[in-house]
Amino acid sequence: MHATCYCARYQAQPTEKHLTTVKWIFRYLKDTIHIGLWYPKDTSFELTAFSDSDHAGCLDSRKSTSGGIQFLGGDKLVSWSSKKQDCTSMSSAVAEYVSLST
Repeated sequence: MHATCYCARYQAQPTEKHLTTVKWIFRYLKDTIHIGLWYPKDTSFELTAFSDSDHAGCLDSRKSTSGGIQFLGGDKLVSWSSKKQDCTSMSSAVAEYVSLST
């Protein structure tokens, strides 16, 4: 899903590179449509969360991208996010701080 969000940034002026990436995403979805998530009744309620960001990852605006993922019971994905930050960070430490604060 991160790749889809990243491609959406360029939907106003797509290039051949973006079209190739979107085709790759569709092939991946077609080949993995039979895969699903299974949450048995005895799943523990232990929530594990991770957060990360890059520094100036967008070559156009030099803004960072924040991402987060949450697991239930150790290995069952329940939520994820990926978003370009609203501000331009001056360092990777600031980008990480902004990622955690949003």
